[in-house]
Amino acid sequence: MRYRKLGNTGLIVSEMCLGAMTFGSGEGMWATVGSVTQEGATDLIKAAFDSGINFIDTADFYSNGRSEVVTGNALKMLGLERDSYVLATKVLLRMGAGHNQIGLSRYHIMENIDASLKRLQVDHIDLYQIHRRD
Repeated sequence: MRYRKLGNTGLIVSEMCLGAMTFGSGEGMWATVGSVTQEGATDLIKAAFDSGINFIDTADFYSNGRSEVVTGNALKMLGLERDSYVLATKVLLRMGAGHNQIGLSRYHIMENIDASLKRLQVDHIDLYQIHRRD
C-alpha cells in the first residue's frame, strides 16, 4: 500500500480509503444501500487493515447514523489502536425533523460532531467534512 500526506494536516493516509456508506441498515433507500451487517463490516474493515488501508470514511447521514455505529463497533471489536487509523466523517444533511437538524449552522455542526463521536466510540475525528453532493 502506498501512503500520502493528507493535505497540510500532517496525517499520513493510505491512497485507498474504505468507504462505509453501505454499513448499517434502515428504511427507504438505506434498506438497499446500507445492507452490510455488523459482521460484514467488521470483516471488511479487518481485510482493509490487513491490506494496509488506514483511512475510513463515513457520514452521520449514512443509514441515519447507523453506519457510524457499525464502524465504531467494528473498530472496537477488532481492538485497533486509535492512532493506527485515520477516521473521516461528514456533516450537512438532514439528521432529524427539526428546522436546525440540517445544514451548516454552528448548532447543527456542534450537535452532530458530538453525536458522531458517540456513535463512533472515539474521542476525536481526524477529518470532518462538509457533505456536498456537487
